[in-house]
Amino acid sequence: MDSEVLDIISIGQVIQSAVAPVFLLTGIAALLNVLSNRLSRLIDRARVLEKSLRLSSDESSRKNLRKEQRYVARRVRLVNLAFSLSVACALLISVVVVLLFYSHVNAVNMSKNISFIFIAAMIMLIGALLSLLREIFLASKGVRRGVGMTHIDGD
Repeated sequence: MDSEVLDIISIGQVIQSAVAPVFLLTGIAALLNVLSNRLSRLIDRARVLEKSLRLSSDESSRKNLRKEQRYVARRVRLVNLAFSLSVACALLISVVVVLLFYSHVNAVNMSKNISFIFIAAMIMLIGALLSLLREIFLASKGVRRGVGMTHIDGD
């Protein structure tokens, strides 16, 4: 076979190897969308709480509002952690794709490096999903306890 044909076949195999990580990037983008929506809702709720706190003169009500503010802040931290880990994962997956092509073009064996980076990306993704899960559990617990259900202004 001609060497150009072999090069085309081998680059095709590299592209096939890069397809799975690219699909993973699509999934991470969907996760980032979910996290962005959750964060947006939490920020909206924090603004409502801040306004209610400024307008409230009842000390009992202010105490409940501050408690809910702390609860919302905790959830925001979890979403921010999940967001950061997801972005880090996406960056590492992108590096994997670049290294796949770099190693092919330069005929360098980078399989261990690529494997370690991919494993690190998966650990980041696991962390992001666990953080999201914890935030969801916290939100569910809040609903069961009635936190987040007081002083709702049109939510």
